[in-house]
Amino acid sequence: MQSDDEKVQAFEKRIAPEISFGQQIFLGALVADSIAMPVHWYYNQSAIERDFGILDAYQPPKKTHPDSILWRSEYRPLNANGDILREQSQYWGRRGVHYHQFLDAGENTLNSLLAIELFEMVRRSGHYDPTRWLDHYINFMLTPGKHNDTYVEEYHRHFFTNYSSGRKPMNCGVRDIHIGGLVPVPALIAALGPRHPDIREIVQKHVALTHKDNDVLAAADAVVRILAAVSLGAHLKEAILDEASQWISRAKIARWTDCPDRVVVGGILSSACYIPDAFPAALFLSYRHADKPANGICSNAQCGGDSCHRGSIIGSLLAASAPLPEILIDRLVAAPRIINN
Repeated sequence: MQSDDEKVQAFEKRIAPEISFGQQIFLGALVADSIAMPVHWYYNQSAIERDFGILDAYQPPKKTHPDSILWRSEYRPLNANGDILREQSQYWGRRGVHYHQFLDAGENTLNSLLAIELFEMVRRSGHYDPTRWLDHYINFMLTPGKHNDTYVEEYHRHFFTNYSSGRKPMNCGVRDIHIGGLVPVPALIAALGPRHPDIREIVQKHVALTHKDNDVLAAADAVVRILAAVSLGAHLKEAILDEASQWISRAKIARWTDCPDRVVVGGILSSACYIPDAFPAALFLSYRHADKPANGICSNAQCGGDSCHRGSIIGSLLAASAPLPEILIDRLVAAPRIINN
């Protein structure tokens, strides 16, 4: 009988040569984020085909976004300690502005860039330190030129409003219920390994720095448990059913068997960012496309809505089930930062 270590080693060889299980799942998260980036928050699914066709390769965004709500979004920093928009602030309040207008094909959105920063920091130090991470996060967000993304998600705005009002960084998080809170989870698993003895506790501690919501924290723990189970040889479908029964069931999946993905995600389940629908949507697409990561990553983008953040979870789960196409790794701008770390 194989030991747990032997099972993991055998699985990593099956996943992809020279890429560890952790690296593979994090690359999957980044690939799915980047594939979905040009259609992030498109809620008119037919507009996705009109503007981009089938999203099976990296594409840059269009100059305008048909469903953009930046025209009604507002953020006014209290002082320099809250100025996280800087040069991008001129685009807030305008109609038609694409959330990721300055990104190129194969680049990642802000939350994924922060996940890469987290991955690199933990890999360098060999352990997770929330205080050190918060210092790095604050410096990254307040330093010009660290990223080129126009959209800064709501939890960042809440955090820096609190920080600029004088709160200690540990106390700046809020009860945010968006799936964007799960984006750093694959990064931590990749940096520390799915079988790290404290991985569940570390993930909870990290997510709670910005997302103090019980459902978001429960979803984060489910992702950790699913990936740990797959790393030990469980099939992704069974791991989802075993570890995420709070969110999805065999009976629900059976009811949706004859429904196209875009009927389930966008019809039965909202394609928006709120965790009660967004996480089950991620689990459903991961279950349906298990062993076919490219299909699931593409389908996620075609479903629209919060496809980038939902995609981070879908990409990581699907990359645990089967190898990613080499072309998607080769053309992902951030890939060397993951593979060479």
